[in-house]
Amino acid sequence: MDVPGYLARLGLEHEPPSLAALQRLQAAHVERVPYEMLDLQFGQPPSLDPSASTARILQGRGGGCYHLNGAFSALLRELGYQVTRHLGGVQHSTEDPPKISRNHLALTITGLPEDPEAAWLVDAGLGDGFHLPLRLREGSYDQGRYTYRIRPSEVAPGGWRFDHDPAGAFVGFDVAPGVAKMADFAEKWVWLSTAPESGFVRLCMLMRRDATGVDTLKALTLNSHGAEEVLESPEAWWTAAGDVFGIQRTLFTGDERDRLWQRLVEQHEGHAGDEVINA
Repeated sequence: MDVPGYLARLGLEHEPPSLAALQRLQAAHVERVPYEMLDLQFGQPPSLDPSASTARILQGRGGGCYHLNGAFSALLRELGYQVTRHLGGVQHSTEDPPKISRNHLALTITGLPEDPEAAWLVDAGLGDGFHLPLRLREGSYDQGRYTYRIRPSEVAPGGWRFDHDPAGAFVGFDVAPGVAKMADFAEKWVWLSTAPESGFVRLCMLMRRDATGVDTLKALTLNSHGAEEVLESPEAWWTAAGDVFGIQRTLFTGDERDRLWQRLVEQHEGHAGDEVINA
């Protein structure tokens, strides 16, 4: 892995493992590397291989949870952290029962020098998730204007449950105990990335988190920390993609940009931006 290149992408210097360093790593990742799967609009699902995801990030792209947390966990290991990948399940709405659906790759960290026995939930792949790592201990945790809750999972004995703030884009997610391999997500990724009814195929979405809130671009609708506008031209869309999410138009061919714009208009006119992604 090109650790210096990855750290440069995050705007960080190399430092030994610590809670403060881990906080800086997650905050920089969710602020600088967006949640985006634009390739699905072209029928080209990216690989789940963490090395491929890392290369993608170094090229200036983002990814979904499998790619972002896959690459982030690989970086953390290279930096000396004790990181474990877990099967997870995001609950998108209250009508969607909680379960370990494998639609999320979850990460935990142990062995930090401040408290080697403590476990921490880290995540760079939620889009609208928590900004800083959360201690895996039952309780409520405030970050900015959001309040999160950690509690034992009711669907994964021995696992944990993250309850999102009521203002969040999803309800929460469950984390199963034990170690997961990237291959454990392969079947679910095929469905998420190719099925016509998958929300990730039906709706083009970019998300970026910072300490105060989240920026979201769904089809043509940009919501930046609560301020909403419709981007009515390709120029306006790519300007927002670059300025807000760091995705530069030069990463795509002219044909890809034209095809993407056609998809975005179709999704916007079909009111797909108002629908809940139910993966």
